[in-house]
Amino acid sequence: MRKWLILVLIFVLTACGNATTSVPATPERPLTTVRIGLDWTPNTNHTGLYVAQMQGYYADQGLQVEILGAQEGGTVEQLVATGRLDFGISYQEGVTQARVEGVPIVSIAAIIQHNTSGFASRVEEGITSPRDFIGKKYGAFGSPIEEAVIRGLLECAGVGDQFDQVRFVDIGSSDFFVATERDEVDFVWIFKGWTGIEAEVRGIPLNIVMMNDVQCIPDYYTPVIITSEKLVAENPDLVRRFLAATSAGYRFAIEQPAAAAEILLKAVPELDAELVRRSQQYLAGQYQAEAPRWGEQKLEVWQAYAQWMAERNLIARMIEPEKAFTNDFLP
Repeated sequence: MRKWLILVLIFVLTACGNATTSVPATPERPLTTVRIGLDWTPNTNHTGLYVAQMQGYYADQGLQVEILGAQEGGTVEQLVATGRLDFGISYQEGVTQARVEGVPIVSIAAIIQHNTSGFASRVEEGITSPRDFIGKKYGAFGSPIEEAVIRGLLECAGVGDQFDQVRFVDIGSSDFFVATERDEVDFVWIFKGWTGIEAEVRGIPLNIVMMNDVQCIPDYYTPVIITSEKLVAENPDLVRRFLAATSAGYRFAIEQPAAAAEILLKAVPELDAELVRRSQQYLAGQYQAEAPRWGEQKLEVWQAYAQWMAERNLIARMIEPEKAFTNDFLP
């Protein structure tokens, strides 16, 4: 009997010692509510969040997570910095600009390992390289980075002196398909994993000049998950538990994209089902890519892109890239 009790005690102590990431709620320890703000309307960039929520990964970590759409009263970076949101979805360029302006936010995970954006056009426009931008109408969203990127691509193609022959047309948040069908514009900057897949679903052939295929402008993380320096300093355990569950959600999406797509559709039923399913299959190979774990970020990526932004006068000064991100909370 005594031997049996000793074995049970050893088992219990071992189990408790290994339970470093799971902090389930109990009557004495209720769920902690946290808020994460999206960068845009829900889509497959965000699937891991919804998986973690609906599969109970957040609850296993003692968390009740509210996933919120774009909020009024400021950018997601500002809302996170001021504590109105605990976490947010941002982009490397947004984090870089915010830190230059003294906004104390930090990137804690890269949702996708590489830039999957490019400049898309309908096939009949014949735009297959940056050189073909000359004489065309670009659908602009109003960000100064657009001019710098297009100018940079033209320079790499040896036609930088013809930048003024690209006509910028402000389309705001207009739909790519509507804008190009009406002939308002000829090409638009899109994410292949969403608008590019939507074109396939609609049966509309596109040419996409992918940023990373040109290999001219440094690769960067887009999107990323951010939090405030204050939360990192004052409640690192909360950040760690949030990322433990979120990482599990994205690993699920990587390993089981079909099931992950159905979870996202259940959470956001107004989304186009075929678009979500195809997009999820595409992103399953993009979330982690060749990185050793989902969410991993490299100093050289932050360094190179910030330097490029500084050289293009997109930021007033160079940041300390090692302070803009951290891998410390990834499981």
